[in-house]
Amino acid sequence: MFSNRGPQSRRNRGLRGRFTNLPNCFFHQLIASLSQTEWLQSILRRIAAEAKEMNPGGEAMITRLADILVIQTIRHWLASAPQTGWLGALRDRQIGPVISTIHRWPTRSWNLGSLAAEASMSRSAFAARFSEIVGEPAMRYVTLHQMRTAQTWLAERDMTVAEVAHAFGYESEAAFNRAFKRHTGVTPGTVKRAQAKS
Repeated sequence: MFSNRGPQSRRNRGLRGRFTNLPNCFFHQLIASLSQTEWLQSILRRIAAEAKEMNPGGEAMITRLADILVIQTIRHWLASAPQTGWLGALRDRQIGPVISTIHRWPTRSWNLGSLAAEASMSRSAFAARFSEIVGEPAMRYVTLHQMRTAQTWLAERDMTVAEVAHAFGYESEAAFNRAFKRHTGVTPGTVKRAQAKS
């Protein structure tokens, strides 16, 4: 696979950052898209070549090609997606904009009331609709997305665990550590140590 050191490692982390916060269904769609489309396979080969060769401008090239993969895979999903689940929920005129806003502002102190207000719905109606379409409660979805984003920040940004915890509204590092491990399966310190080794 790829090296974990030097410029090549930075490129690999940037590529991973494009996919870290996406749900598992995305990767199934990516595989389906690649198996049907030769030009997408060519893009994937080009990404691998750029990561290996480390030519000038390679990091920018990888980023742009990864964006194309993401966009095309979402297109493939939307063409065949059921009406439930993360991407299917983007079609819903009330829940879709809320999901987009959650992803755009992951550090905002969301609660059920503020989410319902974004959708111009009552709390009870929003909670029921969100769970029905997405398949999990709204606040669980928010917290999981926040922890995935925090994990990316810890891995790719020069921020301490305390700084990330504060950015996501946690009053204590200990509370953030507990929430982080509960949702990601690892501790924030483990992510930071892995970053320091790369």
